Amino acid sequence: MVTRLGQNFLVDRNILGVIERLAAVGADDVVLEIGGGEGVLSERLAGVVAHVHVVEIDRRLSDALQTAVSEFANVTLWFADALDLDLTALDPPPTAIVANLPYSIAATVILRTIDELPSVRSWVVMVQREVGERLAASVGDPAYGVPSVLAQLACEVRVLRPVARTVFRPVPRVDSVLVGLRRRDEAAASVDPLVRTLVHDAFAHRRKALAGSLALAPNAAPGVRERARAALVELGHPPDERAERLSPEEFRALAARLYAS
Repeated sequence: MVTRLGQNFLVDRNILGVIERLAAVGADDVVLEIGGGEGVLSERLAGVVAHVHVVEIDRRLSDALQTAVSEFANVTLWFADALDLDLTALDPPPTAIVANLPYSIAATVILRTIDELPSVRSWVVMVQREVGERLAASVGDPAYGVPSVLAQLACEVRVLRPVARTVFRPVPRVDSVLVGLRRRDEAAASVDPLVRTLVHDAFAHRRKALAGSLALAPNAAPGVRERARAALVELGHPPDERAERLSPEEFRALAARLYAS
């Protein structure tokens, strides 16, 4: 285990079966696994899907990974940082993401794959409990924020089950959950960049009203506070509503009103 890389390897075969069952991938699927580790999940996936792309940043795991998948011709190993790798160039393109994600980049990876990989229809991923709760949080929950809105604009998001620390080696200091995402049919494409910017600006100052937070954004347009207050009223909210009270779809509607040409 390399501390700076946050490596915690799955060692419990039972949880591997749970992940495979929840992912429900089959012979027509192409799976992207980010954080291949020692290949225990990679090997399991390779036996049931058409192709597996395995991304692992730690080249010292090369021998273990290659040994784990040596009998499979349908596995491509990528020794790279998942945040630098051109995921859009993966061939064949992934249809599902199944992974024990590195905790330090989990939310970033999920949101990036939602935007960059429209071919992906489902995710079953292991993440830190706080990250999973944030992604699945409902309007008004303390955990509701930017990741919640951006993920839920494109996907249905659920915390599937908690995971005991003992399924990892070494045992982590944080709790984990399995999170499932399924892309909505009407949102196959990535989240509109204007909506994404609006969401980030709206939550940038959580103690302020949404309109006030937008006015403080570095590239705020003149009069955005007044226009946002008026748009909130049109959406059935008080003019000084906070960002955490708007649903993902209301953010989309708010962006349409603020950025209409």
